[in-house]
Amino acid sequence: MLPAPTAAQARPLQRTQGPAAIVLTTPQGQPVRRLDQLRSERHEVVEGNRTIIREPDRVIVREANGVSFIRHSDVDRFRYGARDVRVETRGRDNVTTVVLASGQRVVTVLDGDGRLLRRSRFLPDGREVVIIDQRPVAPGFNFFVQLPPPIVRIPRERYIVDLAVAPPALVYDTLMAPPVEQIDQPYTLDQIRYSYSLRERMPSIDIDTINFETGSWEVSPDQVDRLAAIADGINRAIQANPQEVFMIEGHTDAVGNDVDNLSLSDRRAESAATLLTQQFGVPAENLTSQGYGEQYLKEQTDGPSRINRRVTIRRITPLLNGGTASLPPPPPGTAPPR
Repeated sequence: MLPAPTAAQARPLQRTQGPAAIVLTTPQGQPVRRLDQLRSERHEVVEGNRTIIREPDRVIVREANGVSFIRHSDVDRFRYGARDVRVETRGRDNVTTVVLASGQRVVTVLDGDGRLLRRSRFLPDGREVVIIDQRPVAPGFNFFVQLPPPIVRIPRERYIVDLAVAPPALVYDTLMAPPVEQIDQPYTLDQIRYSYSLRERMPSIDIDTINFETGSWEVSPDQVDRLAAIADGINRAIQANPQEVFMIEGHTDAVGNDVDNLSLSDRRAESAATLLTQQFGVPAENLTSQGYGEQYLKEQTDGPSRINRRVTIRRITPLLNGGTASLPPPPPGTAPPR
């Protein structure tokens, strides 16, 4: 079972008027934008055979087998530009309603442990667009799914696309590409977050056109426009299907400790998601973000590596809905999978 949210995650969001943003600050009231400012805010405890590291807005869990993961709330990101935010408790569930400037409402339902149950967009005329809908899970539910590596029948450069050299048409085609192998059941968002063997069923784009300063998760103003091609592709996809969901993944190189790298990668992924919404109008509720630290190195080195310091995006809708998208036909002469 995943740990309960921290106090910072679990407390109800205050009702606000006008643009609202959750900004982590130091005791002196200054924005926290670097790891060296954040370390003093951490609190570490041992619970059973796990180590729990709590930051003001995140939880890092290190299992006894060495596996580590990080949790944060996507709901805070929705507050940017909100006209109003309301939180209520319904039984054991927490329901957050964010009223956007357009008059649309984004409603997020979390269970008592902070796990997402349902996220919907309500249009001004009352119509509901369900973006994510998943059942509550029982205690002991396994969030880690182990599947064999997929058989990738498409060219490698179309399976993992390098944004720096990809034309806009390829960006969109990759974002909308079907799974490379059949998805035979729906999975929860947490299963997708924490199971690489699920995510690797979907093609991805490495956003290697933006760089972060060492120890920082801020994107400098001169690099913001480098996200334009991704934003255009996502907005086009959501216009065609308002239920699409995209995951932005943060990765670091192997320099530094695993806790720092998990936190840093998670914040960088969230920064990219926030910029896509603030600067390019990508609906925040169609995005989710997750950091993986140094767990998935592209270049197998313990030293500094620009290749490994990357943000990746992939569409996860087929994983959430059980793979309703059709598979592409295999190339001529390809043997059927065994």
